[in-house]
Amino acid sequence: MSYNLLEGKKGIIFGAFDENSIAWKVAEQAYEEKASFVLTNTPVSLRIGKIHELSRKTKSMVIPADATSIQDLDILFEKTLDHFRGKIDFLLHSIAMSMNIRKGLTYPSMNYEFLRKGWEISAVSYHKIMQTAWKKKAMNKWGSIVAITYIASQRCFPHYVDMSDYKSYLESITRNFGYYWGIKEKVRVNTVSQSPSITRAAKAVKGFNKFFIFSEKISPLGNASARDCANYIITLFSDLTRKVTMQNLYHDGGFSNTGIISEALISENY
Repeated sequence: MSYNLLEGKKGIIFGAFDENSIAWKVAEQAYEEKASFVLTNTPVSLRIGKIHELSRKTKSMVIPADATSIQDLDILFEKTLDHFRGKIDFLLHSIAMSMNIRKGLTYPSMNYEFLRKGWEISAVSYHKIMQTAWKKKAMNKWGSIVAITYIASQRCFPHYVDMSDYKSYLESITRNFGYYWGIKEKVRVNTVSQSPSITRAAKAVKGFNKFFIFSEKISPLGNASARDCANYIITLFSDLTRKVTMQNLYHDGGFSNTGIISEALISENY
């Protein structure tokens, strides 16, 4: 059901790859809520992913851009502002990659070149996107900028390796840049800490399937799906959340505030 929450709003969605990605679901829901937007991802992701299928479905333009490249981002924003003949209202950062995880390295044995590359892609890209939007005065007043994070930014999840550090940095950028955006343009900046979701990136994490089941059992409401997350992000893009900014918002079925479940206490193996 559409509530027309984003009617007349325009934006850029970073990171849609295939139908399992959160960015893909956000694009579908934003389209249902009457938004117009540009889809973007790296040139290689455009070749091997399904973003053009999503573009046709949502009647949106695709502009390739490496979010770690200021040059690419400059071109992306210039083309977007020209396409919409004006400023935009929302941005979604749904970008993450860890070479250390892909290579099966543990936290104590991380490769530092891999660490630097993953940091640039997963976290610094968020600052670069906002800095480019800032310099180009691309955001309308009361706009909204959202990035996807995970509770490993706050707690130890051993198999998440350096991604936990990237997410911590991402949340710090949200607070610090969010202050400036709020003062200057009343633009909101938030992260959404999502339940584990079965995406291409998540499948690279060792033991993900077992943890997904564990999280489902721990969370009083169960895991939030990518579709659930998209619905939540739509509210953050809408005018219903105008005074929410600089926050890390948990969208995880209650996992983040659950210490232990009663079944564990009465288990014979406890």
